[in-house]
Amino acid sequence: MSEQALREEIVAVAQAIDKAGFCPSKSGNVSARVGDGFLITPSGLPYARTKPEDLIHLAHDGAVLSGSRKPSSEWPFHVAIYKARPDAEAIVHTHSPRATALSCARRGIPAFHYMIALCGGSDVRCADYATFGSPELAANAVAALEGRKAVLLANHGVIALGASLAGAHTIVAEVENLAGQYLDLLASGLEPVILDEAEMERVSAKFAGYGKVG
Repeated sequence: MSEQALREEIVAVAQAIDKAGFCPSKSGNVSARVGDGFLITPSGLPYARTKPEDLIHLAHDGAVLSGSRKPSSEWPFHVAIYKARPDAEAIVHTHSPRATALSCARRGIPAFHYMIALCGGSDVRCADYATFGSPELAANAVAALEGRKAVLLANHGVIALGASLAGAHTIVAEVENLAGQYLDLLASGLEPVILDEAEMERVSAKFAGYGKVG
C-alpha cells in the first residue's frame, strides 16, 4: 500500500469511529506504521475536517518527521505499543460510551461471550490509571496489552491494535459491543456465566482458521 493510500485509510477509519459516536469532543486517535515510523491523526482537529495531508509522520521515538500540525496528545502510547508489539501495524483509540463507562469503574470485560477471543485472549483487561498523554499511561497500556489486542484504560477509554487498520477498527467496535452487553447483564441483576480457559482456547483456535482479523 502506498503512503497516500494509507493516509486515506487512516482518515476513513477516524471518520468512521467518529460517526459511530466513539469520539466525543474530538477524542480518540488513529495511527498506522509506515516506513521508519508511523502516521497519526492530529490533535484537536475534528475528524470530519481531517484530510490525509493533516496526518503527522512520527519516528519510532516520537520525533516529528513531517507534518505541520501537532500530533495527538496520546502519541506516547502509540510509540510505546509499536516498540513493544512488532505484530501491531495499526492502533485505534476511542472513548466509546459503554466501554468508557466500564473503564470508569476500573473493570475489565471477562469471557462472558466467546467473541472476547477476537480481542486476543480470555478477557479484556483494564489498565491502571495514569494521566492522559503521560509516559505512565503508555507503560500501563503496554503492560495490560500483553497477550491481548485490546485494553480498557481506567477512567479514559479503549485501545485496540491490529495487523491492519481494518483489524484494529473491527476490534475496537467489538469491544464497545461487548461492553454494552456486559453492562446490560450487570444492570439486569443477572450473573454472567464466564467461559473457562479451555473453551476460550478452542474458540481462539477456530478464529485462527476462520479468517484473519486484526
